[in-house]
Amino acid sequence: MNSFESMVPQTLGDPAVRAAGIPEPGAVTIVVPTFNESANIRQLLRQITASVPARLPCEVVFVDDSTDDTPEVIAEAARDCPFPVSVLHREEPEGGLGGAVVEGLKAATSQWIVVMDGDCQHPPSLIPELIASGERAHAGLVVASRYIKGGSREGLAGGYRIAVSRGATWLTKALFPRRLRGISDPMSGFFAIRRSAVTAEVLRPLGYKILLELAVRSRPRQVTEVPFVFQDRFAGESKSSAAEGLRFLRHLVGLRTASPVARMTVFGLIGATGFLPNLLGLYALTAAGLHYVPAEILANQLGVAWNFLLIEHLLFRERRRHRKGWDRAGRFALLANADLVLRIPLIALFVRHLGMGVLSATALALVTTFVLRFAGTEALVYLPRRGGRGSRGAGRTA
Repeated sequence: MNSFESMVPQTLGDPAVRAAGIPEPGAVTIVVPTFNESANIRQLLRQITASVPARLPCEVVFVDDSTDDTPEVIAEAARDCPFPVSVLHREEPEGGLGGAVVEGLKAATSQWIVVMDGDCQHPPSLIPELIASGERAHAGLVVASRYIKGGSREGLAGGYRIAVSRGATWLTKALFPRRLRGISDPMSGFFAIRRSAVTAEVLRPLGYKILLELAVRSRPRQVTEVPFVFQDRFAGESKSSAAEGLRFLRHLVGLRTASPVARMTVFGLIGATGFLPNLLGLYALTAAGLHYVPAEILANQLGVAWNFLLIEHLLFRERRRHRKGWDRAGRFALLANADLVLRIPLIALFVRHLGMGVLSATALALVTTFVLRFAGTEALVYLPRRGGRGSRGAGRTA
């Protein structure tokens, strides 16, 4: 991949910009994440060749997670391109499509980076306008939007996909009203960003909605939008699935719980859901004839296991690599059961020495042990061990 040392001049904001007005050898890096898109590669590169280099010098970086012959097809098709084309093939597709985009952001050296899909649903002819609009508005991020005047989502096949897209858009904007202010299409996978406006190391993508990740974790101060018409897929089938939908929801939870207060709130909500398996277990064990004391002890472990699974996958997903799975589970169970042991002495302390009533003492003990359990879980289960030794084997134990 060529190293781009030249910068895009301010005159790029002129809609009539020509390649002669831009210093060589390049002005924009086009990052295309791919997964088994071999049937679309030649068409995509033909479209880029026809509409981008004449107005804007560019390079194309494919970040590929394919299991088919997509890398070979890219190498062959690149021979006919008048601009540099390179492939970064990942053996481990960490972070999904979003993770691939982050790798492309790290590899890019030009001032502007355009991210687009490899299935030809994002028109390359819009790339010069994305850059020009960013320069005119002095923006750090330019989003190609289907939901402003002049845009359309007509390439979304079927009412189901349209409903899912609109629902996801509504949900994300409701969860992040400040961060997504001025972005009508946070689900868009087509955008341009200044390299100086993003720090790739702070990104923690999960799945395919990388724009949402960028907007929430490192949103540039100035954002503008350009309308675009979502095209029909040229070949192949959509990679959207129920599994991707679940990953998206997990991603939302991870973004929303980035602050300690939000994490504590979700921790409490997850803990409340643990009462259901606890009560069901207690009912089944006592119905089988077991005394209620050992039954409650055993049933409590069902609630602990339930809470651990939810916390692992929803709240502390990004921190699981710091310790092995059995270590995390053991520490979490120890803290959860210590909560029961500590609560009774606390209630007695509040009643006898502070003169509190039983109900108020119980409520205060619940709050106290909850805060202690949250702090202990975060510090003793999910924070890195000293020296970082717990990061070994992250991919195997997470």
